[in-house]
Amino acid sequence: MSVYVQQQNSIYNFSSRESWVVLSPIELNIKRKIEDVGTPLKDWNIQIYRGILTGCNDAFIIPSKKRNEILDNCRTEDERQRTIELIQPILRGRDIKQYGYKWGNMWLINTHNGIKGELPRINIENYPAVKDHLDKYWNKIRDRTDQGDTPYNLRNCAYMDDFNKPKIIYPNMTKYMPFVYDDMKFMTNQKCFIITGDKIAFLTAFLNSSLFKYCFRNSFPELQGGTRELSKIFFNKIPVLKINDAVEVKFRSMIKDIQDAYTDRKATEIDAKIFDLYNLSEEERQLISIVNLHT
Repeated sequence: MSVYVQQQNSIYNFSSRESWVVLSPIELNIKRKIEDVGTPLKDWNIQIYRGILTGCNDAFIIPSKKRNEILDNCRTEDERQRTIELIQPILRGRDIKQYGYKWGNMWLINTHNGIKGELPRINIENYPAVKDHLDKYWNKIRDRTDQGDTPYNLRNCAYMDDFNKPKIIYPNMTKYMPFVYDDMKFMTNQKCFIITGDKIAFLTAFLNSSLFKYCFRNSFPELQGGTRELSKIFFNKIPVLKINDAVEVKFRSMIKDIQDAYTDRKATEIDAKIFDLYNLSEEERQLISIVNLHT
């Protein structure tokens, strides 16, 4: 062993403040390729936000059966229509899959606190059936920390309108690091993050790719049981190749296709497109594919 170490050693003086990692020559070459052409995500025109905090999920996040009961209790057709718009579908961290989701038929009573200069605060008096429902949880909602101007309102959320934009949704803690593209205006709970901004389809593909997991899985802290913490701060330094609008259009088509009907073949084809963009050699592609089979 000592002879092997003497033959294989290299000298490093640790003079840099940058983090370091032990890699084989081919692994180091892959990482350098990604870093040389990539721009850190903190310098992209994107925004990363966490999901909605209600302070009392039992009251504000409801199943379809309860939603239907509330709608049936509306006094007028106008109230019913307002309430339909108020109660919005929501995805939770557990619902997110790679290139997809399994909606749990859950809904958010989005009695938001308004956005200064953009949206007025929701007045619960305009939603009697919703108020009747929330009153059943009065002892829980009246003194909660996360509330707006009244116990019936959610806390301030300056980015409320971003949930209506095309976005990436991903869980805050996960073993498998899945990401899904959403243009259906889903809300999310606090167990998720969303990404909005430029080139969202391509970013969905990159973040789901074997290349991302191969190079950057260890950029995210490992928790008990192999779970990773995907907080915003850990994304900031991830370098990603910037692409043009034409490439984004192609990836949007592929993302739509795979999310309509997922297959391993489609995922492999998307991986190959990303490998092409980064000019990876056949040897590098094979190494990434083999490693990701075991992670």
